[in-house]
Amino acid sequence: MILVLDSTLREGEQTPGVYFDKHIKLAISNLLDEVGVDIIEAGHPMVTHEIHAAVKSIAQKNYKAIVGAHSRSLKSDVDLALECGVGFIGIFYCVSDERLNTVFKKDLDSAIRLITDVIKYAKEQNPKLLIRYTPEDTVRSQFENVVKAAVEAVEAGADIISVADTTGYMVPGTNRSMYDYITRLKDEFAKRNLSPKIAVHCHNDRGLALANALDAYRAGVNIIDAAALGLGERAGIVDLAQLLTVLTVDYNERRWNLSKLVDLYDLVSKHSGIPIPANYPITGHNAFTHCAGVHTHAASINPMHYESLNPELLGRQRTFALDHMSGIASLRYALVMIGEESLDDELQLDVIKEVKSVGQRGRIVDLPELKHIVDAVKHHQTYTK
Repeated sequence: MILVLDSTLREGEQTPGVYFDKHIKLAISNLLDEVGVDIIEAGHPMVTHEIHAAVKSIAQKNYKAIVGAHSRSLKSDVDLALECGVGFIGIFYCVSDERLNTVFKKDLDSAIRLITDVIKYAKEQNPKLLIRYTPEDTVRSQFENVVKAAVEAVEAGADIISVADTTGYMVPGTNRSMYDYITRLKDEFAKRNLSPKIAVHCHNDRGLALANALDAYRAGVNIIDAAALGLGERAGIVDLAQLLTVLTVDYNERRWNLSKLVDLYDLVSKHSGIPIPANYPITGHNAFTHCAGVHTHAASINPMHYESLNPELLGRQRTFALDHMSGIASLRYALVMIGEESLDDELQLDVIKEVKSVGQRGRIVDLPELKHIVDAVKHHQTYTK
C-alpha cells in the first residue's frame, strides 16, 4: 500500500512569498486529514518561533495522519521537533563529493557519522518515532555514496530512506529513470537483508515530477511526497490532487476522499496568493469544461466521449462553456439550465449568433448573461414583428 506525505506546510512554504498563518495551517491540516493523507509534514520548527508553535499545535490534533517535522542533522533541531510532539522526523544531509568538499568541508565518513549520531539520538529519545533520512540531491550524488550513507542510516535506526530529485533531474525512459534508480537501491538493501521504506521527493523543474513519482510507484516505492498546488522551491513538487486522482483511478488505490480536494485547493490558493491555473488538471476551473461545438455535442450525449475522469469523483460538475467555439448543442444544454428549453429553433440561432459575437471579444457567456441575451433576442423579435 502506497503512503502519501503532504508537504504543503513545509516544502510549500519554500515557495517564494508564501507563508501560512497558524490558524490557516490548522485549517489546511484539518482538510489534509479529511482527504486522508498518511503523513502531514507540518514544517521545520527551527526556522521561526511561529513555525515551531504551528507544528506543535498541529501535532496536538488527534489526526488519523502522522504529523511530522523537518530537521537538519543537528541534535538541537531534533530536540525542538520532539518538543512539538511529532511522530515523524525527516532528517537530511548531503553525501555528494562535490558539496561535501566545497560547502561542508567534510569527507563522506565524517558526514555519515554526523547523520547516524543524530538518528541514534532521536531514536533514543523516542523509540516509536518514525525517522526518515534524505541524502540531499540524491539522484545526482554518487550512487555508492548514497548506498553507504543510506545503509548506515538504516542500521542506526532510520525507518525511511527518501530519494530526493532535488532539481527535477530525472526523465522517465532514459538513463536517468526513477524506476531504474529505485530498483537499484532496493537491490542494494536486499543484498544486506535490510528493508526500510523508500520515499521519493520529486521536483517539477522539467514538468516531470508526477511522471517520476509514478515511475517510482511502479518500482515499488512506499511513500510519495506531494503538495497542494504543487507548491515548493522553484517549479515546486508533485501536485497532490493529480497524484491522488491518478493513484485512485488508474492504480486502484482507493483510500482518499477526493471530494475534499477542491476545498483544500481553494484554501491554499487564497492564503498562498498563488492562483489555480484555469487549465490545471483536476482542480482548475476548466478541467471539466467543454467548449468546442463537436465536443459539447458528444459530451452532452455521453460525457466519456471527451472525458477520462468523472468530475463527480472530485465533487465537481461538468460544464459547457459558451463562446465563439460553441455550437447549438451546448446552447441547448445551457438553455435547459436557465429554464428556456422551449425557445424555438429560429430564436436559438439568433442567440447562438450573439453568443459567438461575445466570444470573439475574448469573453465567456455565463448563465446570467445568457438569460440577458435570450431576453434581448425575444424582445427584438417582438419589436420587429
